[in-house]
Amino acid sequence: MITAYTGTQVRAAEEPLLADGLGDVLMQRAAYGLAAAVVNELKSRGSRLNGSRVVVLVGKGNNGGDGLYAGAFLAARGMRTTAVLTGNAAHPGGLAAFERAGGRVQRLTEAELPALAAEAAGADAVIDAVLGTGAKGGLRGSAAHLIDAITATRDAEHRDGLLVACDLPSGIDADTGEAAGPVLPADITVTFGGAKTGLLADPGADYAGRVLVVEIGIEEHLPAPSMRRLEEADMARLLPHPSRRAQKYSRGVLGVVAGSENYPGAAVLACRGALAAGVGMVRYLGPPSVADLVRQSCPEVVCSTGTVAENRVQAWLVGSGMGPHDHEQLTRARDAIASDLPVVADAGALPALPAMLAPHVVLTPHAGELASLFQRLGHGEDREAVEAGTLAAVRQAAVRTGATVLLKGATTLVAAPWGTTFSQADGTPWLATAGSGDVLAGVIGALLAQAGADVGRFTDLGIEGDGRWAAIAALGAALHGRAGKAASEAASGGPIAAGGIADALPEIWGKVSMLSNYGAWKRNSHSQPLR
Repeated sequence: MITAYTGTQVRAAEEPLLADGLGDVLMQRAAYGLAAAVVNELKSRGSRLNGSRVVVLVGKGNNGGDGLYAGAFLAARGMRTTAVLTGNAAHPGGLAAFERAGGRVQRLTEAELPALAAEAAGADAVIDAVLGTGAKGGLRGSAAHLIDAITATRDAEHRDGLLVACDLPSGIDADTGEAAGPVLPADITVTFGGAKTGLLADPGADYAGRVLVVEIGIEEHLPAPSMRRLEEADMARLLPHPSRRAQKYSRGVLGVVAGSENYPGAAVLACRGALAAGVGMVRYLGPPSVADLVRQSCPEVVCSTGTVAENRVQAWLVGSGMGPHDHEQLTRARDAIASDLPVVADAGALPALPAMLAPHVVLTPHAGELASLFQRLGHGEDREAVEAGTLAAVRQAAVRTGATVLLKGATTLVAAPWGTTFSQADGTPWLATAGSGDVLAGVIGALLAQAGADVGRFTDLGIEGDGRWAAIAALGAALHGRAGKAASEAASGGPIAAGGIADALPEIWGKVSMLSNYGAWKRNSHSQPLR
């Protein structure tokens, strides 16, 4: 599992070591890891190291010190290394080491700015070491103008030299991922001690590129993470597995209240997503014409009649493809939410929600739907504000509603009302297609129906209490993203339709599940054979 921490948490973890006089040791470790990442990345691109041009953009704080020491390591490898000092001071030890290694130092002035921007734009590698985790407010003045000029020159001349962020891209808030001022988008961010929360949330993730964590010795002092990201091994441990004597009811029954005369396909896609995600049975409640389409498309689905209370299920999916005038469906959705069973509430159900919910209700809005929900709750956030601060928005939504909230996007965030937060980015931009969210709702609904009372698989991963609902939603987002990526890869990286996501899901499930089966085999491999 990838764990992420706020800048405050990381700085607090450093305190015991700094008090013991190990500050320079920490900086040297960070710098060596940064330099090694630059070397490895250039090698992977087929670049020659000796004589390569490297520009280090240096701030006046410890982040600039990390960059200077890294530049010194690179200069010692034979690289032509220039440090551009963006402030009126620089870390003394780092600057001295850089100059001893033969690095060239340039101070940023208005007169020198165009030439320095051109040099950086044409370099084989640029290290952004201007602002660190403690900075607020982004780049200003000549440093901001330099980043603008580098970006404009690279774009105009189609330059593709390596861009590396030291700890985090300057201008990205380490705690929230919010961006202030111009930000140089990195190909790779080399971060120290632990991933920073802001690197795993949009818009910070837009600028971070690939994130590489370098251990520097503070890890044992870190507290519980601010954010988690499930990796394949975690997914394998969380996947439900039917027992040898399982039957369709014990594997979970999902009730689906979705679709309408205007959007009948949403019900079909939600059911297809659920069927592909391991649930034992799907019961559909909806308009007769939609039920007919569901029967034709998914003959495995049991199309029922009557009320929510008259249909026995373990979880509900409500809202996909429903509008404000679908009164009977909205009544069913409200009844499902009031049933005290786990519920995933999507799209059309969101405007009909009661003011306060419970953590076992999972809301799945996109940014526009979340902004509308905020406005209904009496808060003024619009879509632009949500997209500018996705982490703050999803956490606020969870607190205000009492529900678990999954905010869909390039990086999908899941927040529980009491702090547990997940970030998943497993997919492809081709997932942005009509009906994709309906399939996702079906996947999460199926996982909720299979949740049962077994909490051991969650506590084993350090996920306590009602945080398991957030973990289930994150698992659903991860499976959905990987299925979409697999469907696109099967089309040689081309576009996909929502149905293709559902089609690809069982194979993705199987591949992830194999890790769990292999782990069980390993645990039992020393037992006595049958005789």
